[in-house]
Amino acid sequence: MTAATLAAALAAADRDAPAIGGEGRPWLTHGALAALARETAAALARAGIGRGDRVAIVLPNGPEMATAFLTVAQAATTAPLNPAYREEEFDFYLSDLKAAAIILARGDDGPAARVARRMGLTILRLDSDPASPAGQFALAPEGASRPARPAPADAAAPDDVALILHTSGTTSRPKIVPLTQANIAASAGHIGAALALGPADRCLNVMPLFHIHGLVAAVTASLAAGGSVWCAPGFDALRFFAWLGEADPTWFTAVPTMHQAILARAPRNAAAIAAARLRLIRSSSASLPPQVFHSLAETFGVPVIESYGMTEAAHQMTSNPLPPRAQKPGSVGLPAGPEVRIADEAEDRLLPADATGEVVISGPNVTPGYENNPEANRRSFFTAQGRRWFRTGDQGRFDAEGYLHLTGRLKEIINRGGEKVSPLEVDAVLMEHPAIAQAVTFALPHPKLGEEVACAVVLREGASAEPAAIRAFAAERLAAFKVPRQVVILAEIPKGATGKLQRIGLAERLGLTGGAEG
Repeated sequence: MTAATLAAALAAADRDAPAIGGEGRPWLTHGALAALARETAAALARAGIGRGDRVAIVLPNGPEMATAFLTVAQAATTAPLNPAYREEEFDFYLSDLKAAAIILARGDDGPAARVARRMGLTILRLDSDPASPAGQFALAPEGASRPARPAPADAAAPDDVALILHTSGTTSRPKIVPLTQANIAASAGHIGAALALGPADRCLNVMPLFHIHGLVAAVTASLAAGGSVWCAPGFDALRFFAWLGEADPTWFTAVPTMHQAILARAPRNAAAIAAARLRLIRSSSASLPPQVFHSLAETFGVPVIESYGMTEAAHQMTSNPLPPRAQKPGSVGLPAGPEVRIADEAEDRLLPADATGEVVISGPNVTPGYENNPEANRRSFFTAQGRRWFRTGDQGRFDAEGYLHLTGRLKEIINRGGEKVSPLEVDAVLMEHPAIAQAVTFALPHPKLGEEVACAVVLREGASAEPAAIRAFAAERLAAFKVPRQVVILAEIPKGATGKLQRIGLAERLGLTGGAEG
């Protein structure tokens, strides 16, 4: 039976088993984590914060960020924010969230603190001792706080909002996504089941903990399975293999660009790889190029599990299965928690299993809906066959074995004079070029066609290739209308805060919006 709240999901673990680890720190046990949750709820109550209040968390990546989320989410509503935001960004997000309080590390007087003081938020200072177990902390209000509340008598209810995140807002104002206690617990259970996680498993987390991937897939799913998670202070390919030795994980999860950075340093770290006890590597949050899939599998000698997730689903929707079933490069796998179907892109109806259309989901991990945004909810949700379905915005199809293959984001599909081009298809062909290490295909404004196909590539170390040769390579493998008319060679492709390559807006960022000719 699936747990209905975060607290219930974490309650079954052995109290003496390790839960949270970090660089050079003793382990925090599951029992100590439960005690920390009670202490945190009491500290919040003393500061006048409780169920329904929104608490922004602005902390560096690491064990305290993980435990702050896990403990505060059991007593209030968490809103983790990227600590690298500028002052105007904190102003927008804290206002939009209607935050009542903010958690900041002791001594952090940066832009988040300035905005919080200006807005009159309760500031809760987090203190931690490097000699104490990883993730152990204490909270104390800075200055005046709200009137104290009674100590919490009732546990959070399944429908209470545990976590609030914003969508990326690449093409519009970011939308607020509330995720309930039940959503988080269900998704953690889905991930644990897909990966067969248990008490012996340990995740090395390199994902940012202001994003759903790290919060739910790495941290919550590990602990809900009775296992442990070792929290790195962010992603650093130069330190990854040292962390692999110290953490001694059985698995890790990352985005494709991180996997590529790890592979680039793998040849000089063969001893660390040989000594590792990994049993799987997971990839999610962006499409994993088949070439990277094969390189990971060959380098580490373990199954590579590509999964498909998004914030509105509290992360996981599909996942490639563990052996003995097949892991298919280029596929995001089988439904792994919610029901997953294909729907018509314009009409509110489900399509046959073999159709290509918009991927839709329905299940206990799906958000109740965007906050204060009825128009977005009208566009994103519909009812069919007695279920409420959420439109993911992704186009895809199922193969004969039930594996989902994504064609791309609907808003990223390039419309070249009426011919539709999947950027993922072009990426896959470009990645076959022996000189190309990374590729991202994107739409370039065109005065006659509307959009033209362009791509940005990063070359392998020591390799060389001219744009014309790359176009010729693609022309041998793609229909003429899919061949990039412009090839830009970069030292690094711009990425978002979570390490994902950014397709939308790339032409503008590269100064290419004057319009392609030809």
